[in-house]
Amino acid sequence: MISETSAKLRENIQKVIVGKDEIIELTLIAILCEGHLLLEDVPGTGKTTLAKTIAKSLGCSFQRIQFTPDLLPSDVTGIYYYNQKNQEFEFRAGPIFSQILLADEINRATPRTQSALLEAMQERQSTVDITTHQLPRPFLVLATQNPIELEGTFPLPEAQLDRFLMRIALGYPSQEDENAILLRFERIDPLDNLESVVNPEQILTMQNQVREIRVENSVRNYIVNVCRATRTHSDIELGASPRATMALYRTCQALAAIRDREYVLPDDVKTMAPYVLTHRLIIGAQTRLRGRKPEDIIRDVVDTVAVPVES
Repeated sequence: MISETSAKLRENIQKVIVGKDEIIELTLIAILCEGHLLLEDVPGTGKTTLAKTIAKSLGCSFQRIQFTPDLLPSDVTGIYYYNQKNQEFEFRAGPIFSQILLADEINRATPRTQSALLEAMQERQSTVDITTHQLPRPFLVLATQNPIELEGTFPLPEAQLDRFLMRIALGYPSQEDENAILLRFERIDPLDNLESVVNPEQILTMQNQVREIRVENSVRNYIVNVCRATRTHSDIELGASPRATMALYRTCQALAAIRDREYVLPDDVKTMAPYVLTHRLIIGAQTRLRGRKPEDIIRDVVDTVAVPVES
């Protein structure tokens, strides 16, 4: 069921998004894990379009927040206001109370405003004043940031980066894909006529089914060893957290489900490790001076840790 439904979702998303098969698959994995995505790329590569396409395909409610330096936490979570007609305080929900939330240019807001998302991303709830409100499910944050522009930005703290399931970059399209984009959007915007292919209840059911994908003891130990190797690597000052280990475990289950398997392979771990672990690492200054990037280190770790083999 998961593989069939994922194929329908992929086909529906591809009515709007040209190419980007790998990005679409990673997005589907995030949906099945109810995890959050950090889309890091230059403006104009389709980050917002991807978020809107996902929301429409899933039949989910969608809200967008344009993060700016003067954005307040209450602009995200909502406020209590005094209703003079009813003579009592009422809660006006903010845009965070939606199933798909696009946090556009998240690194432009101050750390205080960024922190308004922390509780929502981890616990699927938001506390305003002293009252806790549950968020609708499924709940997915798609955050974008421009990696080039640094002026007027506030880098995301490690605690918030750790709450993103994956960080991915869309990249520029190929020449053929860019031509196809021009033809597809020449007369109409395909997003206007896009219809949903699943509903939120089906998504929640599939998320529960993903947890039933079998992970053998040897593969589970392999996942743990890969994450633990980042904590002792000489080029890494801060390695992957236990939350990262769980994220890698869940994404491997989702990848296996999408590819119509009932079990996780070591190759699934190798595939998902760069997307799940890279943004969670802090590398040393000397490592950066040598031109080494977290992606390079993760590749080294995956190549170094012993892969379980069938006896």
